[in-house]
Amino acid sequence: MMDDIIPINHDPQIEEHNMIEVTFYDREQEIKEMMDILSMKPRLITFVYGPINSGKTELITHLIEELPDNYIIFYINLRGKFISNYDDFVRALFKLDREKKEYKEILKTISEVSLKSLKFTGIPITEGVLDLFFREKTYEDVFEFLEDYFTEIAKNKVPVLIVDELQKIGDVRINTHLIYELFNLFIRLTKELHLCHVFAVTSDSLFIKQVYSEAMLSGRCDYLLVDDFDYEQTMDFLDGYGWGEQEKTITWQSVGGKPVSLVKLVNAKVSGKNIEDVVGRMLTLRTGEIETMLKRVNELGGEIIIEDAKYRVSYEKLVEVLKSFAAYEEIGMNEVDEISKAFLVKNNVLFVDPLTKLIKPQSRLDLSAIREVVRGA
Repeated sequence: MMDDIIPINHDPQIEEHNMIEVTFYDREQEIKEMMDILSMKPRLITFVYGPINSGKTELITHLIEELPDNYIIFYINLRGKFISNYDDFVRALFKLDREKKEYKEILKTISEVSLKSLKFTGIPITEGVLDLFFREKTYEDVFEFLEDYFTEIAKNKVPVLIVDELQKIGDVRINTHLIYELFNLFIRLTKELHLCHVFAVTSDSLFIKQVYSEAMLSGRCDYLLVDDFDYEQTMDFLDGYGWGEQEKTITWQSVGGKPVSLVKLVNAKVSGKNIEDVVGRMLTLRTGEIETMLKRVNELGGEIIIEDAKYRVSYEKLVEVLKSFAAYEEIGMNEVDEISKAFLVKNNVLFVDPLTKLIKPQSRLDLSAIREVVRGA
């Protein structure tokens, strides 16, 4: 199970070797937790979080496919969308319906539409309503519409709003921070009105911390970690593809249970490549990426914005943080200075778990690469 890469690419030569597709795998516990949430009246916002490429999007996709017909799904994926202002946000949130209907008419026909379609990749809206939002330029209009919209659907169905890569709007301002106002809407839809289940999906754990403090989420949210596979899951996964003990040991020591890396190695094995050579190249590539990042900070300087203030990134402190992982696989969140932590998380080198307050490399491959880098630093 992995984000956006489930089908293995096929070519004629690989097909001759009866290549197997890697599909959704061993997330029964996470699915059960989400189904338990959905079986109750909406009460809390649920953060679905975890390291990059740990399978969050595929988990959500699988959940959507498995939900019964009494759920209406609105899945909005902000990945790859540039959102810097109000108009960008509105375009990302809504899916334009070209039919000529006015605002009130849309609300009247929501129940009929909901019975015909159970899954949407955006909130259906007409050109006229979209023009109204752009003309007025206030988030209050948008949020009032959404509350009315979900109120109407909740009369007959259970609406579920899922926003993937939500951290994309973390720095957008509309009067105040947009994210603050958006989460206030989520609180109203869940805890106050019990109208709609809300799942916020992100790989940016520092974003969760920011939202928690700014949107006053204490007692109003829950968390579901979607992590890389543990050792037993990884071994079971590789057993399913006929891997030998030596190959499994090399894989675990090199890339751990990162689903995207496991898919790459399954591809490589099926096409006849030597696993040790492939993981060696993967490690060399990742080591080079981290070295380049540090070299640029050292020679060109680096900056990062934290809560609207710009800070200089220290090369020496970055190296000091990375050296912490020479002997440990994870360290306390407060053992790292805030600037270095934010920079390394933003650049997908480290992952912070806001619940355990531990910080670790994004993957075992990153851990191996960090150790290679600090050896020569």
